[in-house]
Amino acid sequence: MPRRTATMLASTLMFIALLCAGVLIPVPYSEMSPGPTVNTLGDAGGEPVLRISGRKTYPTTGHLNMTTVRVTGADYRMNLVETVYGWLAHDNVVVPHDTLYPDGKTEEQSTQENAEEFTQSQESAKVAALKELKIPVSSRIVVSAVVKDTPAQDRLHAGDVIRAVDGTAVKAPEDVAKLVTKHKPGEDVVFTVVPAKEAAAAEKAHRAPTTTENITITTAKSDTGDRAIVGIQAGTDHTFPFTIDINLADVGGPSAGLMFALGIVDKLTPGDLTGGAFVAGTGTIEDDGKVGPIGGIEMKLVGARQAGAEYFLTPKDNCAAAVSDIPEGLTLVKVDTMADATRSMEKIKSGKTADLPTCSSK
Repeated sequence: MPRRTATMLASTLMFIALLCAGVLIPVPYSEMSPGPTVNTLGDAGGEPVLRISGRKTYPTTGHLNMTTVRVTGADYRMNLVETVYGWLAHDNVVVPHDTLYPDGKTEEQSTQENAEEFTQSQESAKVAALKELKIPVSSRIVVSAVVKDTPAQDRLHAGDVIRAVDGTAVKAPEDVAKLVTKHKPGEDVVFTVVPAKEAAAAEKAHRAPTTTENITITTAKSDTGDRAIVGIQAGTDHTFPFTIDINLADVGGPSAGLMFALGIVDKLTPGDLTGGAFVAGTGTIEDDGKVGPIGGIEMKLVGARQAGAEYFLTPKDNCAAAVSDIPEGLTLVKVDTMADATRSMEKIKSGKTADLPTCSSK
């Protein structure tokens, strides 16, 4: 065999061997890519994303799109070829697997956590929107969860309304832990609660609950020290003056909160919040209207622009990362609160876009 032919054959075989190795060898990376966007003012799966009953609503136009990121599953192991391609691809990001799934988190655990965060973000979006519109919302401190094999098991239940601990009224979830940890492990703590069933019945009947119970629980020692615990997670539940339903399947995480809140404000406000513009965005939302940062901002910008967005509402703390690669034709509007977002929407609507607070590299 001629030397040149042998060299070419050896090179070809080597290339094939390397290619096979690249396909077969798993690497500890995951991939993020732009996901779908959904107009919170429109429909998804044939149903309105936002449905409000018991209160007058108004017509809307334009877009207020929430954005998403696709990620490879917890059990999927990328190979070397996929990883290199992902590194080279402009619209994808390859990150260490543990960044998305820390501590060996399974697909099921991640899905459950994202679903819980999504549900909480919907509640906070409703509260923030109604507070922005000066519509009263009543709140109460509740048992969010009871930890298995702890003193509170079978004594307190998810949905119980916590009125007081040791006779001291509670006004925030953190008050519960503060009052419990005043005790030493082994001491008794007294919870004054409205049972979950009574609380639910009262809310359905639009009346104040009338039944309370005093429940005494002996504290135990925490796993991490000598702190006293009873084994519950306290949270805040709200009663709204009318019904707001958010219908969106196959989405998780807290990052749609801001756009849900803006959609609710638009539907409850005379006139048009967008002026017909295509606005997308992201950001967590707190009950008080504070907007928080999210992950995957670069992917969300790409997805938004591909969908047709002209403006992107960007959490202030995401601006530095977002300006590194802004899709052409997309203006990044910096927001820190719900009030910031609504003011910016007014500027977009009125055409005063030169006055928008935009993200910059400075």
